[in-house]
Amino acid sequence: MSWMFELRGPVSKSQKTVFGLIGFGLVLLMWIAVTSGSDPIAPRNLLPRPFGECYTHTIDVTYQGANGKTVVEQRDQTVNSVFGCAFTDMYRDNNLIQNFCLSMGFNLGGYLKAIMWSLPIAFLIGLIPLFNALFQSQIDAYRFVPLTAVTSLFLLVWGLGANMKINFLAFGIMIYLVPVIIQRIKDVDDVYVKTVYTLRATKWQTITAVYIPSVLSKLMDDVRVLTAISWTYIIVAEGMANQGGLGTIIWTSKRFGRPDKVFAVLIIFILIGILQDRLFMFLDKKFFPHKYQMTEKYSSELVKQSMVEMLIDFAIKTLIWICLGVYLVLALDEIFNLIGGLKLLSYLFGDTLWVIHVIFIGIIAYRVKELIKPRINGIRQPVASS
Repeated sequence: MSWMFELRGPVSKSQKTVFGLIGFGLVLLMWIAVTSGSDPIAPRNLLPRPFGECYTHTIDVTYQGANGKTVVEQRDQTVNSVFGCAFTDMYRDNNLIQNFCLSMGFNLGGYLKAIMWSLPIAFLIGLIPLFNALFQSQIDAYRFVPLTAVTSLFLLVWGLGANMKINFLAFGIMIYLVPVIIQRIKDVDDVYVKTVYTLRATKWQTITAVYIPSVLSKLMDDVRVLTAISWTYIIVAEGMANQGGLGTIIWTSKRFGRPDKVFAVLIIFILIGILQDRLFMFLDKKFFPHKYQMTEKYSSELVKQSMVEMLIDFAIKTLIWICLGVYLVLALDEIFNLIGGLKLLSYLFGDTLWVIHVIFIGIIAYRVKELIKPRINGIRQPVASS
């Protein structure tokens, strides 16, 4: 038991899993405790119940009348719960699936544009002394700009629409991502630079063989951290106009006094964040396996995964293949009207559909490359031996 209170003491994966479940249960029990009963500790208009049936009952409201007399009036009060009716009500009344897909399109589109803009800008500033002297201090200062104060500028330039929201999210991510990439460039070990220099590599070869692989291998961790920021700004972006998205459900639910729906959307955000985090970890292991090698033993073997991690990775691989198959069917429907002319992708993602196309075309291109790579290597080996 002493390990529990040691300063920076080690915690095994099994202990972390068990105590994590216990901690989740304690928070849930406290939530139930402060919202239970006819007169709960936490007001229901601030903290809804997690479970229970939704019902309407009559309450007595006392207030001071115009003539100074006390007036007692009976009013109907609706008692809702997050898991009892919030999700079903959002599915029925707020187009939950479509709004979820729109928010995912906004979020992924913001990430794609932010990375597309950040990489060339950061490499120019981080590698070229002239650009570093000109713009480094300005880039650092942009981090202190409150993004909610510049929303009007994005409205003036792009108007109300998906393009404005994606660009707003991309800018919000980019002002944090560019300084991080510049710092990653500075952190590249000089040993690698000097090694390629002794091999008479050109500047372009140094960039492609040393700087780009080193920066990209660390960039995935930075992107994982910035995931939370992107979901924070998406509420601001979707609140600018009632054009759909999970942020729109939050704004509408607040106006109509449905805190249970607000908490339900927050739970969706948490689940998306956990899934994205696991997906980024899976991609990090896929593209940069050297980061998970047993370097302390100077071995090329990968660090052994627990059974839970192996199951999660298998589930992600299976999910990717399922999503790819569904996408191909729906993409063909967009062209040939295979499913009665419904065009489900356009209906779900709207103006953010291009983001889904870019992502899945990238996945298909990568899978094709992996399939033909062994054949190309097999052709090259006989040529090299001859």
